[in-house]
Amino acid sequence: MQTLTFNTTLKRVVLLSGSRGDSKVLETFDNVSTVKCLELGYYEIMQKVEADSISAIPVMRLPIANTNMIITK
Repeated sequence: MQTLTFNTTLKRVVLLSGSRGDSKVLETFDNVSTVKCLELGYYEIMQKVEADSISAIPVMRLPIANTNMIITK
């Protein structure tokens, strides 16, 4: 199991190898506009290409089946 933490204030996603208290950081993404839940069973991390840009691109997909997602402010 892995944990995805999405901080909506900082616009940052951190992917951890296990639970929050006992794991290492696998990936960190800044300037994340949203994390989508796809019908195919994936979380999709959407990142803005430039800070002033309106558009965002998918940078990673993670299977919902083995990923916990925590949303913080």
